[in-house]
Amino acid sequence: MDTTLPARAAAPAPMSLFERWLTLWVFLCIVAGIALGQLLPGPFQAIGRMEVARVNLPVGLLIWVMVIPMLLKVDFGALHQVRRHWKGIGVTLFVNWLVKPFSMALLAWIFVRHVFAPWLPAEQLDSYVAGLILLAAAPCTAMVFVWSRLTNGHPLFTLSQVALNDTIMVFAFAPIVALLLGLSAITVPWDTLVTSVLLYIVIPVIVAQLWRKALLRRGQASFDAALAKIGPWSITALLATLVLLFAFQGEAILKQPLVIAMLAVPILIQVFFNSALAYGLNRRLGESHSVACPSALIGASNFFELAVAAAISLFGFESGAALATVVGVLIEVPVMLLVVRLVNRSKAWYEAGACR
Repeated sequence: MDTTLPARAAAPAPMSLFERWLTLWVFLCIVAGIALGQLLPGPFQAIGRMEVARVNLPVGLLIWVMVIPMLLKVDFGALHQVRRHWKGIGVTLFVNWLVKPFSMALLAWIFVRHVFAPWLPAEQLDSYVAGLILLAAAPCTAMVFVWSRLTNGHPLFTLSQVALNDTIMVFAFAPIVALLLGLSAITVPWDTLVTSVLLYIVIPVIVAQLWRKALLRRGQASFDAALAKIGPWSITALLATLVLLFAFQGEAILKQPLVIAMLAVPILIQVFFNSALAYGLNRRLGESHSVACPSALIGASNFFELAVAAAISLFGFESGAALATVVGVLIEVPVMLLVVRLVNRSKAWYEAGACR
């Protein structure tokens, strides 16, 4: 199998120091946000009131700064590569769109509405479930490139599955979220959900692709230099958004500090279940390890930037939904690094039993 990567699809470098310690930065943002929200409630309340059509303008700007640099890496021209690894793509689509959102809805129902319900605020149960569903309904777009690189994943397969997932997400995110929230007896205004898709998926995709084409016209070196320059923007904007979120969530977290740990349980189960399912299915179908790894990893990780944005738009800063999506950000890096280690260490087992 040819794993040579052409210049136009150059894979990102391994995790930077900042990305590797993302969990620490998120924790520090939690502390800073809670402290600032308690000390300076006035300014944060003023930021919360900066809304147009239920869209918070400061957060909307931060979300664009988060999302657009990530979408800049996606080459929709790679979609023609799908047919080369149709089995792996089939597993990816099955897990991402037919298993992941529905399994998370089930896990949310089990843990939020039943197992942990006595220890969670009753008025936020629906909102927690909604946040977990939003998190699972958005497949990973950017970090999966990093996870794939760390497992020697096939770069063109990784690129093609991300491009295909993003294309599907434009059309499927809103209907799946609306369906699952409806099944969970949670009312979501369709106009707000569609507005979120337009603001945080459609428009950023268009802007990113136009920007990508303009940069590539100047040459691959110019494109790579631009990516390196704007890369920190995404993480910086994410951390700034988290400070705002926890400034509003501080009171609830101080009253019930175990909420984050309880919300982490269904997320952790989902990560290991979906990654194992995709990994095993690829092995059963005879796909190479370099395809199985990115297929499993994209099924385990989430486009948490989109989930955070949608949760804020639909339910607000102070909602349990926003908090639930942030828990996904908090545990993403350490858990995914563990999954990376597991698939790397199991390569011999995988190749010994892969059907041909």
